[in-house]
Amino acid sequence: MGLFILRRLSVMIFTALCLTFIVFFLTNLDANLEKLAKTQGNMRMSDAEVTSWLDKNGYSQPTAIKYGQWLGVFPGWTRTVENEVTGRCLSGPVSPEDAAMAPTFCGIIQGDWGYSTVFRDEVSTIVGKRLSLTGRLMFWVLVLMVPSALLIGVLAGMREGTLTDRSLSTVSILTTATPEYVSGVIFIAIFTSSAVGLKWFKGTATSAMDNPTFENFFLPVLTIALYGMGYIARMTRASMTEVMTAQYIRTARLKGVSFYNIVVKHALRNALIAPFTVIMLQFPWLLNGVVIVETLFNYKGFGWVLVQAAGNNDIELLLAVSVVSVVVVLLTQLISDIGYVYLNPRIRIS
Repeated sequence: MGLFILRRLSVMIFTALCLTFIVFFLTNLDANLEKLAKTQGNMRMSDAEVTSWLDKNGYSQPTAIKYGQWLGVFPGWTRTVENEVTGRCLSGPVSPEDAAMAPTFCGIIQGDWGYSTVFRDEVSTIVGKRLSLTGRLMFWVLVLMVPSALLIGVLAGMREGTLTDRSLSTVSILTTATPEYVSGVIFIAIFTSSAVGLKWFKGTATSAMDNPTFENFFLPVLTIALYGMGYIARMTRASMTEVMTAQYIRTARLKGVSFYNIVVKHALRNALIAPFTVIMLQFPWLLNGVVIVETLFNYKGFGWVLVQAAGNNDIELLLAVSVVSVVVVLLTQLISDIGYVYLNPRIRIS
């Protein structure tokens, strides 16, 4: 298992470097850099002024050099103008003496995520705050989504072909086939609109950022949970159906083992192998897929920051969001692989 984890970690690091370099390359295209220069300077800047601004702020270097500086494996750039020094590792123009005392390397590895040109704050502070808000939302989504989906899937798979199976499968398909922006609008119209006459919830998702009450969180949590619940339930149902027709289940029935013990002690663990992988894959989806829901309900979490960074060409913030997304995807895949090996002894033995 240790050797397996080491191999997986090596692949993860290589994959993370490749993916982050692709994002870095795309965000540092000439068109994006020109837009950044004009946004931070003047929209009427000439081409020569744009080139001067980019050179002054270290954007004119080769992409590989800039990527190494962003990672923190290459020394940060510096510029000296009229006895004042500016650079990546410096906070504004400083004297040569102060510049000599500044760190040489300042990148992701050193914990320096850069400065947001839109929010005018440290990127690490912004990402940490918004990620915690989305993490709180994800927690309650998982609390509602996972147990409900597993229960629906197990109940449907236990009674294949019955009315219960057909009813629960239909509900699962309907929830998966309904996008979040459709169900979200429907819930808003039903539960909060006075025009419908059912204005039951006084809270708002915006208030949930400071006051996470049931009323404030109910609609966004329900909207996200319903969409993901159907897929997990269908996978659980298919896995449970396959297990219930296995030879060892038939043998247990012939020996007179109660149906409850067959399901709980024999079928359930094997039936949860496939859904476990699907559940772990929900974490990346929840992290990046909440963009629509957070925008719809004006919940300013990680997805909202992603939209703001992309829409306003905030390169440093967009890169940081990409790094977090890549790390979450790779870590959840690693946990999924380890859990799959643990749940399936045949894989562990091989």
